[in-house]
Amino acid sequence: MNAPLADLRILAVEQYGAGPWGTMQLADLGAEVIKVEDPSVGGDVGRYVHPYQEGEDSLFYEAFNRNKRSISLDLRHPDARAVFEDVAANVDAIFSNLRGDQPGKLRLRFRDLEHVNPRIVCCSLSGFGTTGPRAREGAYDYTLQGLAGWQSVTGGPDDPPTKSGLSLVDFCGGYVAAIAILAGVWRARREGRGADVDLALFEVALAQLNYMGTWAASRGYEPVRRARSAHQSMVPFQNFATADGWLVVACPKQNLWRKLCEAIGRPELGDDERFRGFGERNANRDELLLILDGIFASRTTDDWLETLTAAGVPSAPVNDVAAALADAQVAAREGIAEYEHPSLATVRQPATPFRIEEAELPLERGPRRGEHTAEVLREIGYGDDRIEELAASGVFGDVRVEVAS
Repeated sequence: MNAPLADLRILAVEQYGAGPWGTMQLADLGAEVIKVEDPSVGGDVGRYVHPYQEGEDSLFYEAFNRNKRSISLDLRHPDARAVFEDVAANVDAIFSNLRGDQPGKLRLRFRDLEHVNPRIVCCSLSGFGTTGPRAREGAYDYTLQGLAGWQSVTGGPDDPPTKSGLSLVDFCGGYVAAIAILAGVWRARREGRGADVDLALFEVALAQLNYMGTWAASRGYEPVRRARSAHQSMVPFQNFATADGWLVVACPKQNLWRKLCEAIGRPELGDDERFRGFGERNANRDELLLILDGIFASRTTDDWLETLTAAGVPSAPVNDVAAALADAQVAAREGIAEYEHPSLATVRQPATPFRIEEAELPLERGPRRGEHTAEVLREIGYGDDRIEELAASGVFGDVRVEVAS
């Protein structure tokens, strides 16, 4: 396979959301991701998330774990450490998404593993990092959206603090982890020595505050919740009610504002001193929105989309999830991946967004718990007698490993 990351191997002590999402990006690009599942808890908790869950398989788990392999290994078992180190000696990176105090306790750091692999990169993605007063605390996307200020700027002005409809801290954290692993491995291959990578979802969330965070840190700016998901300072840049639904209109450039004025049949608004520039429109947003609300409510969403698209004004319908997946653009670019699963039947999910010329990217179902345990161990030189011995000792927990008869 000519996938871009076909020569990258990662041993991932991961579960649930942020971690599996990050390594799946690398697996989608051809990296070999060996997922370590703890048999004492039934493996990745994502396997048991409802709805659409059957035994140890679920559509939730599939959404985070395609193109990976799975080994079952109880890292707290006295015989497991040697097995773990033998696998670690043959990979480029160790990745974990555990509480910040766990990489030290489980000896997943560079200092713990450099004796078996001096070029190994040990990447930890935790709620708050491995140092500081919160290092021992667990964290979830929902709690971090509150702690990092996201909920204070989401929703309407009269709404209670509101979480994003998507797990964006987890997803952003996964992307950051994927980039950090690549950067660490790149440097290790160049310099011949690995290192620790210490990532915190809280810091990822703070980084996503971006311009609002910069304004607040530099000038004491206090962001507010805007009605109809409006931008903090650019007007118009929000949802508008039409005669039969909702429409998003975005004018983040001055020329787009003037195009909008022409498209709605009100060219004089472009020269109105109240609305001429960015600052004026922001200062007089209530007056402007009163005008625009009446205009957009006069026609259907499809009518406005036809008009605004022809005029070059960025706009879109406010779709539900099903409508988004049914958009013609999705079909044209094969944006839905499909494969058969032994217990879940046909699985359809959003495809990887990576589009790399002349690269054949993999598409395989998520692995069964411990499915590749014997296979991976054989690849690093274990014989069947040794694998059977380890299975009898309980290192693999309740997972049955297939060995030659």
